[in-house]
Amino acid sequence: MTPIVPQSPGFPMGREADRTPEERGVGRDGVRLLFSTASSDTDYRFRDLVELLRAGDLLVVNESGTLPASLPARGTPGEFWVNLSTEYGRDLWLAEPRWGPGQPGPLPMEPGTSLEVAGLPARWVAPYPGIPRLGFLRVPGGFSAAVARSGRPIRYGYLAREYPLETYQTIFGRIPGSAEMPSAGRPFTPRLRAALEAKGVRFAPVLLHTGVSSLELDPERPGDVPVYPEPFVVPAATCAAVAETRRRCGRVIAVGTTVVRALESASDEGRLRPARGFTCRYLSPAHPVSTVDGLLTGFHTATSTHVALLAAVCGLPRLERAYASAAERGYLWHEFGDSHLLLPREEPEAGANPSTR
Repeated sequence: MTPIVPQSPGFPMGREADRTPEERGVGRDGVRLLFSTASSDTDYRFRDLVELLRAGDLLVVNESGTLPASLPARGTPGEFWVNLSTEYGRDLWLAEPRWGPGQPGPLPMEPGTSLEVAGLPARWVAPYPGIPRLGFLRVPGGFSAAVARSGRPIRYGYLAREYPLETYQTIFGRIPGSAEMPSAGRPFTPRLRAALEAKGVRFAPVLLHTGVSSLELDPERPGDVPVYPEPFVVPAATCAAVAETRRRCGRVIAVGTTVVRALESASDEGRLRPARGFTCRYLSPAHPVSTVDGLLTGFHTATSTHVALLAAVCGLPRLERAYASAAERGYLWHEFGDSHLLLPREEPEAGANPSTR
């Protein structure tokens, strides 16, 4: 599979963050931050956002909290794990059966197969159309208590060990519902937020409960992307904050690809309106972004839909240059890795003082 962003040396294999920043001795807001403008890619630390953002800027954040969404299961295939993805109501979940963190599916599951998940009877309904590793799981009433009792955070094979659920929470996550952490917000600390607010940077929330990890693209059919629905809410107060920021010539910066998808799903011919529901919005250079001026995110696998969204924000050539710089400089990828601030229409200010720590 040809990646969207060409694989420069060291990207993406070999630079996965296999431990938390805290275990690497840098703290949440001490991760590296690549600041990408129209013409440059400069090294900072995440805490340097206080220097890089201006009074009047608006950071839009995701209030979704992370669930203990990985559950022990058994059935016809034997013993395995079920990673919950998205709840569709009436005891129906989209889920991914896996042999383990480093052993994905699809597993040999027939429609109607009876399972035991988190000690409770469940039924495999059918695979999700076009995504064979995912399918619909019917669970009994009271399933949420079993999730809280038996679940653990979803973990993939590049992590060295398991971590408790609080490791996967952001300071913004007040409404549980995400199968995987909305990780762009993880480096924020209460102290950093207070410093930004003291400078005049404002925060506004949206909600998007993210499912299991980003789908992979087929370069032979780039427009044929099976995307499953995820629940989102864009409140009226956030729409008003975005409109006010625009009137005052501030910058609207999304904290995470989930925020971009929520805002774009609430945009009606360029005008942001309050909205709630489920979104299948897929963003790419062929479907450009109109609701934000920048994006604060992590670093993503080269063939993922996340990277397609980044290219929709800043353009593919600009993104390729940024990722080549990140690979050359040894940035770390995935949820406990480093961060990336994309302001594609900005030029670096004269006399900027990048962190070298």
